[in-house]
Amino acid sequence: MPVPIATRRTATALALLVPLTLPAQRPAAPSAPADARAIVRNIPISNSIRRALAAGTRDSSGRPAARAWQLRVDYAIEARLDTATSSLTGRERVTIHNTSPDTLRQVVLRLDPNVFRPETPKAAPWVPAEATEGMVLTRVAVDGRVARLAGAPAAAGGQGANSLAAAAAAPSADTALAVTGLTSTVARVRLAAPALPGSRIVLEIDWRHKLPGGEIGRGHRMTQRWGDTLYQPTQWYPRVATYDDLRGWDTELYLGPSEFNNRFGRWDVRLDVPAGWLVSGTGTLRNAADVLTQAARARLARVLESDSLVTIVGADERGPGRATAASADGRLVWHFVADSVNDFAWATSRAFVWRATRATIPADTAADGRVVPAHTVPVHMLHLPGRARLFDDAGAITRHALEFYSRLWFAYPFPQLTLQDGPSAGMEYPMVINSNRGAADHETGHQWWPMVVGTNETRYGWMDEGFNQYMNILSAADAARTAARLDGLGQSYGRIAGDEDEPAMMWNANYAGPQFYGFTTYSKVPLMLSSLGAIVGDSAVIAAHRAFGRAWRFRHPSPWDWMFFMQRALGRDLGWFFHGWLFTTASTDASIAAVRTTGRRTTVTVRQDGELPSPVVLDVTLAPGATATPRALSGATVTMTDSVTARVTVPVDVWFDGRRTVDVVLDTGGRAIEKLVLDPGRRFPDREAADNVWPRAGAGR
Repeated sequence: MPVPIATRRTATALALLVPLTLPAQRPAAPSAPADARAIVRNIPISNSIRRALAAGTRDSSGRPAARAWQLRVDYAIEARLDTATSSLTGRERVTIHNTSPDTLRQVVLRLDPNVFRPETPKAAPWVPAEATEGMVLTRVAVDGRVARLAGAPAAAGGQGANSLAAAAAAPSADTALAVTGLTSTVARVRLAAPALPGSRIVLEIDWRHKLPGGEIGRGHRMTQRWGDTLYQPTQWYPRVATYDDLRGWDTELYLGPSEFNNRFGRWDVRLDVPAGWLVSGTGTLRNAADVLTQAARARLARVLESDSLVTIVGADERGPGRATAASADGRLVWHFVADSVNDFAWATSRAFVWRATRATIPADTAADGRVVPAHTVPVHMLHLPGRARLFDDAGAITRHALEFYSRLWFAYPFPQLTLQDGPSAGMEYPMVINSNRGAADHETGHQWWPMVVGTNETRYGWMDEGFNQYMNILSAADAARTAARLDGLGQSYGRIAGDEDEPAMMWNANYAGPQFYGFTTYSKVPLMLSSLGAIVGDSAVIAAHRAFGRAWRFRHPSPWDWMFFMQRALGRDLGWFFHGWLFTTASTDASIAAVRTTGRRTTVTVRQDGELPSPVVLDVTLAPGATATPRALSGATVTMTDSVTARVTVPVDVWFDGRRTVDVVLDTGGRAIEKLVLDPGRRFPDREAADNVWPRAGAGR
């Protein structure tokens, strides 16, 4: 708690005769004050990033290193939806390109549907809509050799014998190959022969699982269907886990709230559903002539002609031959292909209305250096008829988001974007957002982070959700044709900082706990960037972040890459800033401790009781009428923001010698000071804003 003003003592008075610029370094105080604080000025380096820097796969500039590498994983998937049992049965061929310098002796698989098994760990407050037997693998082969499925699980909920038992005992299984962890969200394939650098591993996996539905589901992705009418599969196929230069295989469990850490590749997906059911998904539809009616194809051809909303399939068009093409056997296979993406999601319903509009993407230079001219992309919306009001303006909101973020960061690189209705109304995947108008801007923003700039959402969720929350503020302001309001954000953190349940942002988000997961992952980054904007300027923060995003398109930056890049781009030593905001839960906790006037001089004593330093920014309101411009008789700069207000700024390094108080000495030229406001933009985290103003409310001078 701040020390009352009456009992505070000034640690050191700065006898300063000001020039308007500061020396590069200040001399240390003769001796540290009794209540000195230690300011950590370096960015802490973990073992993983230290090893990567030594190996040359990461660079201290924050730019992609010359020796950087990333595995590419390509998928060919065939899946069939059985609406009678609400189950998917699939077969996939996965090609892993070992572009690493390492020899791989195992492959780690992500089996996210196992989160619906009753015994599988889950993070509160996420609750599955239904207990299922999870992801059941019935066959795994590596380079044509069938693997042994070790530890066959019992079926969940008494649903009968699991076919894994038979597969595990199959005489054709290669005993040198084994798959373990089949009831977990993380499984391992032990390779019979090591995969050398430059080689390929081809996995063939047969699988099935039920899509959960019901009323008790809580949390995104915990409910994936509405009855037997609409299905919204997500994390619906066995995925290869990430292997990278920082930690090797990513073996983090899927617990529910934290999201994903995927590699880029190509997806070739065929989805077998009943005829009459519309299907949307990642990528582009390759066989429209086989699955759509001639009328729907004609309407689709008009979507890019204007910003108008075009109905592709209306509420009165139902069943084979009307909603979709007809089919002799009552089923249709929808074929989608997507390249340079990191996942695939889809949705299907027998009751979907399909509407579409367009967005105009500005000209830009692509990640591979190609000049891409301005062009239009379709924005699709598939929703239930009774929920049309949630989508009537969703296309316009999404259009603005695509166009604004393309100007803000870099041009949207994908050929389309689709909004999918369903129980999860706030999730993002490449070219797909499970959203209506409510989250359309936010989920569209995720097409930049992490769908192009491939951050690790599981461990460092703030690098996609937090960055997104910040840019949503900018987008909302642009849509309203107003200036973005970033004032007040940083200061608000002071009321939270220091809570014993709050993890630091660099803590693994997968284990952040239900109380602070949302704050640490989503809300704290705008507060941090608001504070950074007060130091270097908001436009400078945005420009540096833009350059970072462009440098890391279709790559996988770590938090250190971002910190190093921003520090260099902004031309500032920001180790103290990143340490305080990302590695601690400290606050600034500043106050105007005392004000003394002698003749023409006024001494303002500013105190910081928190462990996070910040520059001193002081607005001085002078009596009107006189014309004298005040001077700071200290290492500060003074600028007049209007005829009666002087903005006085002391750089943050004034605190680096450990002091907790600093005297700002002003020569006002005889003009009386009517008011002082510390941190007028309210950008630095402060527990008590009332002591940032002089005179205090209700207090005399």
